[in-house]
Amino acid sequence: MTSRLILKRLRSLCITLLAASILIFFMLEIAPGDIATFMMGVDADPAAVEALRKELGLGGSIITRYFTWLVSMLQGDFGVSYTYREPVTQLIVDRLQVSLPLAAIAFALSTLIALPLAAFTATRRGKISETVILNVAQVGVAIPNFWFAIILLSVFSTTFDLFPAGGFPGWSAGLGPALMALTLPSLALALPQAAILTRVLRSSLVDTLDDDYVRTARAKGLSKGQTLWRHAMRNALVPTLPIMGMQFAFLIAGAIVIESVFYLPGLGRLVFQAITQRDLIVVKGVIVILVLMVVTITFLMDILAMWLDPRLGREDS
Repeated sequence: MTSRLILKRLRSLCITLLAASILIFFMLEIAPGDIATFMMGVDADPAAVEALRKELGLGGSIITRYFTWLVSMLQGDFGVSYTYREPVTQLIVDRLQVSLPLAAIAFALSTLIALPLAAFTATRRGKISETVILNVAQVGVAIPNFWFAIILLSVFSTTFDLFPAGGFPGWSAGLGPALMALTLPSLALALPQAAILTRVLRSSLVDTLDDDYVRTARAKGLSKGQTLWRHAMRNALVPTLPIMGMQFAFLIAGAIVIESVFYLPGLGRLVFQAITQRDLIVVKGVIVILVLMVVTITFLMDILAMWLDPRLGREDS
């Protein structure tokens, strides 16, 4: 893996972000309706509406507004929310304190569930245990995560009162209460992703276990488990990493339903509220951050894949 290749990937990342910023800005700018009129009401004095438009920075050409927004964003200034009257950067940082740990815990849980299940089923092809696990995984893929959320709430919050039913006390309340509040939503997010990852990784492992180097490792005296975890799993993970990266990005961006079910003040609920209130400056900022996370995670997964399999770096050079 060369620095030249990494710089090439970084250049692609920057171009992607620039293209995304253009698309996000102009798509939202051409959306019907005027934010100043929306905020003041249709019967408001036109002069007052125009004054508010100037205060919100809605005057001038759309090109000028885009470059002003882009330069400010590069300096870490995403503007001021129309409705919250707070810096968008601060709103995003506050909500990420919930969304990022939620996504990280869900990703860790899904990986911890999927790895052993994929290894188990890949080494028991044709047996009834494989069929049962794969069928259960298929059901997990088909069932939406909010259904898991409702079941988990009914069992662990309502029936047994082991976890809080919703809300987030904040990290200032202590690590224990905060993690307790995130456990059920993380599990609800993790279960469908674990089902997907189990099936994908199992297919990759089945192909890998038939390779010559696996049989050679077994012939040299390595046990079945050592061959699986030291050699086969490493190579089977390479084609699976992009999917894992997209799963983590989905867990950050797609947790809006779970955040609503558990009443968590995360990034998903923030952008949903901003859309309903036509607070477009918040919507732009949140979407840009989400795009940044997605492309950054994809970049890191590409680097990790090349580290696991150096041949990928040579093919890309």
